[in-house]
Amino acid sequence: MKYHVDEKGYYGEFGGAFIPEMLYPNVEELRQKYIEIMYEESFQKEFHQLLKDYVGRPSPLYYAKRLSDKHGAKIYLKREDLNHTGAHKVNNTIGQILMAKRLGKTRIIAETGAGQHGVATATVCALTGIECVVYMGEVDIARQAPNVARMKMLGAEVRPALSGSRTLKDATNEAIRDWINNPVDTHYIIGSAIGPHPYPDMVTRFQSIISEEIKWQLKEKEGRENPDYVIACIGGGSNAAGTYYHFLDNTEVGIIAVEAAGKGVNSGESAATSALGKVGIIHGCKTMLMQTNDGQITEPYSISAGLDYPGVGPMHSHLYKSGRAEFYSATDDEAMESGLELSKLEGIIPAIESSHALAIFKHKKFDPDDILVISLSGRGDKDLQTYIDYFKLA
Repeated sequence: MKYHVDEKGYYGEFGGAFIPEMLYPNVEELRQKYIEIMYEESFQKEFHQLLKDYVGRPSPLYYAKRLSDKHGAKIYLKREDLNHTGAHKVNNTIGQILMAKRLGKTRIIAETGAGQHGVATATVCALTGIECVVYMGEVDIARQAPNVARMKMLGAEVRPALSGSRTLKDATNEAIRDWINNPVDTHYIIGSAIGPHPYPDMVTRFQSIISEEIKWQLKEKEGRENPDYVIACIGGGSNAAGTYYHFLDNTEVGIIAVEAAGKGVNSGESAATSALGKVGIIHGCKTMLMQTNDGQITEPYSISAGLDYPGVGPMHSHLYKSGRAEFYSATDDEAMESGLELSKLEGIIPAIESSHALAIFKHKKFDPDDILVISLSGRGDKDLQTYIDYFKLA
């Protein structure tokens, strides 16, 4: 079984590029050139230099002793929360801004839900002096005000998406419309492992720095490169894709994905795509998608602004369908409790997205000598108000 993308842009039955004709030149230019550009020596040198000096990589692989004692396994946290901008998103935006420059683009657009990808995009645009427009759902703008302020401070224009549920899906729709209207000078930095080929693969390759580091860091700490399990939360799935990448073909490493169950998988307010989804097409790729019987997209819900996406990246759909990965769904309550637990046991306040991955212990038991690596994909600063409201901390 192959778990990486094939030459046509598919992971098993999932992937491809289902796009309007007007977008074909943009996507095709990228498809033809992305691998070649990405692995040029000068590109790799600039990319890794920025990851080191600007982002602060490698991010630590931290042994969480008190969390391990409590849950009866050896738990390591891959500290993506310590990256510049506070999440894994910047690994990809650094890569894509360098790609855009080499393609001669002078304007960047992006979509964002929780705001972390928007901040990471605005950051690299400020770094390179390139114009930046970020589309964000009106609902998300209200609940992620600090990130909106950050984007504006960094010089980006934040445009609200006012249609549909006014969240991530709708922001993505607006960004795609913009790209159709500005095909020559504009590069669209997609923030997740979603979208038409080559985006899922390109984003995953930029994020694969996460699993690349895990291998040598674990070797230093445990004398072995491979953990027993790698665990990540999944919305669209970019932090998960990067965490899994170098372990995909090694079936001795268990892959665990945790989605947002919201108020319960069958509550009607959920974002658990693996449990609720059927094969469909969203934002340019064929993947698992939450939809009604007549194919209308179901509105997703999660307390986490970064996980309320109605689909999941095509790589993850393939990992689910093929049985290579175990998928679980954590409710809002389980995620919030797990976030508070990490805060109190380890002195680390995680993003609510990452708290979903930590909620795995409510669903699965591990052996005492199992080595687990959990992607701590972001820090909790942006979610402080949600934590305050939920736990009545103020």
